[in-house]
Order: sequence, then structure tokens, then C-alpha cells
Amino acid sequence: MTPHVFHSPQALRRAVRLLGTSHSLPAETRARLVLSVGALAGAAFRAGQGVTLEAALEPSPRPAQADAGDHSSTLSLAVTLRSPVPAPDEAVPLPAQRSGNGVTTWHVPLPGPEYGTDGAGPDGCSGAHGGSPASRAETELLEEELRAALARVDALAADQRRLTHELAETNSGVLALYVQLEERDEQLRTAHGHILRELEDALRPPPLSVDGLELAVHYAPAGTDAPTGGDFYDWFVLPDGTVHITVVDALGHGVRSTRSALNVTHAVRTLALEGHPLTSIVARTDEILSPFDPELMATVLLVRIDPRTGEVQLANGSHPPALVVRASGQEEYLEVRGRGVGYPLPGSDRLLRAELAEGDLLVLYTDGLTESRRDPREGEQRLAESARRHRHRPIADVPGAIAADMHTVILHSDDTLALAIRLASRPS
Repeated sequence: MTPHVFHSPQALRRAVRLLGTSHSLPAETRARLVLSVGALAGAAFRAGQGVTLEAALEPSPRPAQADAGDHSSTLSLAVTLRSPVPAPDEAVPLPAQRSGNGVTTWHVPLPGPEYGTDGAGPDGCSGAHGGSPASRAETELLEEELRAALARVDALAADQRRLTHELAETNSGVLALYVQLEERDEQLRTAHGHILRELEDALRPPPLSVDGLELAVHYAPAGTDAPTGGDFYDWFVLPDGTVHITVVDALGHGVRSTRSALNVTHAVRTLALEGHPLTSIVARTDEILSPFDPELMATVLLVRIDPRTGEVQLANGSHPPALVVRASGQEEYLEVRGRGVGYPLPGSDRLLRAELAEGDLLVLYTDGLTESRRDPREGEQRLAESARRHRHRPIADVPGAIAADMHTVILHSDDTLALAIRLASRPS
């Protein structure tokens, strides 16, 4: 095609359309070429100037991976637009090579080695100057391009529907898998919790039956999936018939705090059975354990009760005070100062003595019971009210009922231990 000057967009589009038809370009490619040429020539037309269009056939670039013995070649249609007004640097439907002097060239691969299947010769002139392709009305060519565009749109819409369906199925499958994994994870956490709880229950002392005393305990972990913690207790009968009770709250949560609490209770039991004075046991426990576990910190409350006389002795190492609720409803906290195991200057400052009468209730606990609302003093007040309200219930129900009252609102979650001891009818 010899260079030809166009002064109107309609004539330019018609020439490009016939050029594409004469070289058997697919309708979609032809439409892209028409739109691209028209878009880049628009600036010149708006300025009242013309553009020059020319076309030529040239060998297509040979693929790098082609066989060295393959001498066949294909042709491409090189369409060049020369515009005196530079076109804006914007994307066009068919990519092109642009130069800075207003020259733009499109290299369009032809459908096959043959070209001009509609009557165009090697120079491509007939498509631009009224050869046999011109016999096809431009409206017919426009309809053909429109059908190609609609077919492309339909294909894309079908692909979108298919991908949307596949994505929905994938999401459904992923969601189902996620639910299964969550259920499995919950089962594992529950099983893990049961195993730890059974292990911890096995490490706790067996129920104690002593004439003249009623005893019950309630324990609740901070988290149901990790029911082991540092709140521990121990009770046993000494050779002289008195009952020894140890309440420990080791710093932290989990298995490590459980190990620390067990070490403390075992050391206290050993020292008590060896006959060490109650006031010295906290300090002596620190001396024994500190070399093996320098990071151990635990509060300790030691209580001894004589079921025959109701006499109570207490030693304390930084632990919350014991609570006594008399059968008449009067309450009293048995305050003893001291410092726990792992604290500076560990030990109980003194030995506190008290006496229980028939029907009196003694409540021992850890701070998870009274500090659930982050106010220990308010918690101690509520604990006294709850113990007074439940003091006449069966002893097995008392610790759990108190814990339920104290945990109606939980602002600070922690392991909770509550022991209830009530002096029953004394043995003769």
C-alpha cells in the first residue's frame, strides 16, 4: 500500500478496515487495528490536519526456539501511521511501536504463509483502493467485528461464571476443611485438658476422713484447655492426730507452676512429718528448694487443726488470710504476716492460734477467688458474705457455692482453689 493521506476519521477507519479484510485478518484483530489507528490519529484530525497511512508486508520475526533446519517463514502486515500532531501516550487496543516524531507502526501477524486471500496482492493495495474486498459493505464488516467482540465478551462472561462457580466450590471446600480443623483442634484441646486434669487430680492428695472434721475442696483452672496450674493443696494427719493442711499458689500457669507447687507441698510434708515447728517450715522450704529452682516463687499458708479440741494454728508466707465464719454468722480473717518461698527473708513472722467451735467454718483459698474483680479488699468482703450465706450447707457443696458467688463477674482470670473445713461433733 502506497502512502495515502487522510483528512477524516471516517475515511481512515474505512481504509484500515478494508486493508485488514484484504489480508484476511481475524475480525477481532481487524477491529483492534481500526480502533488503535483511529485513536492515535484523533489528535491530528482535531487540529484540522491530515495523517499518512502506509502498509507493507515483511517477514515475521523468527522464534528463538525454532529448529535451525526450518527455513519456512511467515509474513506480518506492517501498518505505519504518520501524524504531525503527537498522540497522547495512552494504551490502545492493539500494541504498537512508537517513535518520538509521530510515527507509529503496528506489526500484525498474518493468518498463515499465504496472504491476500481476498484478492490483495503482495503490495496490499487492493484493500485500500477498491479491489474485491471493497465489494463487502462496510456495515457487513462492522457487524462481523461486532459479532467477534460479542463472542469475545460471551466467552469472557462464561469464563467468569465458571471461575466464580469454581471459586465458590473452592471456598466452600476450604470453609468445610477449616470447620473440620477447628473441630479437630477443639477435640485435641479437650483431650489434652482431660489428660492434664486427670494427671493433676492423680497428684492431689486423696480425700481425708477425720472424725470431728468435715473437709471439701473446689478447684477451677484459669483455662479449660490447660487445667493445670500453680494452685495446690495438701492435707494429712500427723502422728499426734492433728490435721496438717498446706495451701500453695506458685507463680505462673501451666506445667511449670504445677511442678513448683508440687515441690513446695512435698517439701512441707517432709518437714512436717519430721517434726519441724510450724513457724520454721516456710523458711526451711525456701532453703531446700532455692538452690534447685532459683526462679521459684510461691505463697504458702500452713494450718494445723486438732479435731479433738478445735485448736487451730496458722503460719503464713505472703498468702491471703484464712477466713473463719462462726456458727452464729460472725466472720473473722486470721491475719498472719510473712513472706513466701522465693521472696526476700522468707518465713512466717509468728504463729497464730485460734479455736473452732462446733459448726464453725474455716475457709482457705487462693487469690484467684478474691481478686477476680481486681479488688482484693472488695473480694474479701464478698467472700465473707458468701461463706456466711452457705455455712449451713452440706460441706461438699460449700466450696463450689462460694466460688460460684465470687465468679459472677470475672475481670481477672486465674486458677482458683477453695477449701472448706467445718468442725463437727467432737469424738469422745
